[in-house]
Amino acid sequence: MAVDMAISATEKPLGKVFTSDYQFTIPSFQRAYTWQAENIEQLVNDLQDACADPNTPYFLGSLILVKDGPTQYQVIDGQQRLISLSIIVSVLRELEDDPDLIDSLNDLILEPGDKLRGIKAEPRLTLRERDTDFFRMYVQEGDLEGLFDLRDNDIASHAQRNIAINTRRVFDALAAMETKDRRRFASYLVNGVTLVIVTTDDLAGAHRIFDVMNMRGVPLTASDVFKAKTIAEISPAARNAYATRWDDIMDPLGDDAHTLEEFFADLHLIVSHKAVCTQLLEEFRKDVLKPYVKQQNVISFIDDLLAPYANAWLILSRPTDANLPDDIVALLVALADYQTTDWKPVAMWALVNSIRNLGSANAQVFSTPGFHAPDNGAADKHDEKLQLHDIDRLHDVLSALERVTGVDSLNRQSPLARRTRAASAIRDLNKGHTLQQIRGFLITDEDRRSALAHLRGELQTSPAMKKLLLIRANEQKAGHRIIRPRSLKALPILPEQVGTKSDFAAWPESVRDHWTNRIGNLALSQANENQVAPLATFAQRRDRMLLSASSKRFPLTAELADIAECTPQTLQYRQDETVRLIADHWNIRYDADNTDLSTLNEETLAVNTSVSSPTSKRVSIAQVLKAGLLIPGETLVWDRPRKGERWVATVTAGGKLRMDDGKEYATPTAAARAVGGSSAGLTVWKRTSNGQKLSDIWKAYRLRKH
Repeated sequence: MAVDMAISATEKPLGKVFTSDYQFTIPSFQRAYTWQAENIEQLVNDLQDACADPNTPYFLGSLILVKDGPTQYQVIDGQQRLISLSIIVSVLRELEDDPDLIDSLNDLILEPGDKLRGIKAEPRLTLRERDTDFFRMYVQEGDLEGLFDLRDNDIASHAQRNIAINTRRVFDALAAMETKDRRRFASYLVNGVTLVIVTTDDLAGAHRIFDVMNMRGVPLTASDVFKAKTIAEISPAARNAYATRWDDIMDPLGDDAHTLEEFFADLHLIVSHKAVCTQLLEEFRKDVLKPYVKQQNVISFIDDLLAPYANAWLILSRPTDANLPDDIVALLVALADYQTTDWKPVAMWALVNSIRNLGSANAQVFSTPGFHAPDNGAADKHDEKLQLHDIDRLHDVLSALERVTGVDSLNRQSPLARRTRAASAIRDLNKGHTLQQIRGFLITDEDRRSALAHLRGELQTSPAMKKLLLIRANEQKAGHRIIRPRSLKALPILPEQVGTKSDFAAWPESVRDHWTNRIGNLALSQANENQVAPLATFAQRRDRMLLSASSKRFPLTAELADIAECTPQTLQYRQDETVRLIADHWNIRYDADNTDLSTLNEETLAVNTSVSSPTSKRVSIAQVLKAGLLIPGETLVWDRPRKGERWVATVTAGGKLRMDDGKEYATPTAAARAVGGSSAGLTVWKRTSNGQKLSDIWKAYRLRKH
């Protein structure tokens, strides 16, 4: 008689894994810690690359656990990663000098204990008995100096040697980072690195799960699992041929497990029209494979679904190499600019339904300059041209897709909202609806106003998104796609630090602060940002930005050559022009009443939106005063004991901060920057009356009920 086995699987960030909810133990029968220096260095490098985009999680695979008590778990699979992550956290703690951050990092490795909850103070991870004390002393309790001082003959096992070597390597890698970058890395490690926690209360069951997820210690990809299920349904005579066919289709996608999961998740959305897929292996089998198995037609799944969509995926990853018309390539390049990927299923659908032979083994999907087929009769193997039909429809669908992707990006739509939009669009496309009838491509007047309000205001967005917006404006002005130089950045016209010799020093502080993070202050250039940063005058910065001929391809950058002196009016003109160009590009300039939204200011646009949730719009001192959360005349202090500095500011009735020398600043950030060189204004200033940070006051204002 079979016994039911309770299994649960949840995805959690590392910050939710290294908590009192989990007390991990490595069973004695597990293998030792075997990761080499190159393994942990690769992990650190991957995380450094990933944290450049903090909104994109980094999936680190699964932990398979057996539950031994309320919070006690045996680790069946995942010890190599848990030990390596503990090493990384320990090194980050060692290199940190902020007491609060040290405490936070320490809490990830060591359970401080809680008498009320009956939790003892001990490490969150206990290694095999032979290595427990070594790991606890040197890594978990942080005696890294002692660890670095050990000689080879002081180390009792291979696992301990690996721990010592890997800790040194991680220390060297992280110590080379700037403090701010290392803190950003630490934040991403805690919040952006995710693990799937698979738990069961049955040891034998855990090993069965392990066997399913791993083959001879090598993790199975989604492609491996689906291939096994599919090929098993094919007649023995054709099995080998279609196993090879599967490999020919999937090999170009690579063997990165995360990429393959994304591909199959997108294919699941395309077929099922379901925006959410939490259990890919199970849901893909049920929603996609099962109908083909039921009809005994899995060959059709491979030939008619997998093959064309795999090629579509490849086209999206290499659009400039695809054998497609220039205007289609331009749209695909534009879509590839986005850091989000929820547009991909719709783009894949559009390509597959516009190219008849995209799944053909002989289709020449990519141009291969210099390719010469060997003289063995295979010269015609890849000479089948792509059979495009209804190219206008393809162009219109991709244009509509890029438009909604841009507007959703500006409006900071959630991944769920974006995937729901994609699923809705594909559902209507399958029905043959006109573009106007496709709900997934609908942009409301509220969407328009919100997007333009974000565009008008301070750009609280990534450098990549700022660059994308400027590319859109420049290409709209030029009337065509602009070939981009390899290195292209959105650089500020105003210097970040304005000295007395700068021609921007005459501008009021409040005016400079207003323009610092607005699109009118940015220009595309191939110039090195480190070279531009110290330049104080407009003429110096302009000339450096225009030095490369490739920078002048962009008309809004080229316009700088005609400007002799930069004034606030100059930036206002550039702001108005850029906003208008982007609004025209995405066709969001006019609402249903034919009002030109691009002419409205940020406040008017914001007032007319019905969104009542807190926004990222900057909160002013005057607003906080009006709400009664600050009082005119009260004092704020910024203590820097390490530097022996103490700055005092008085809140004026006019909504400014006045320093002891009489100078007034429009924002806490401006005041902090002026006296101490810090841009963390809201964090450093505290009330002298009760020690409350301004950031807490600002948060209270933002979250208050209107």
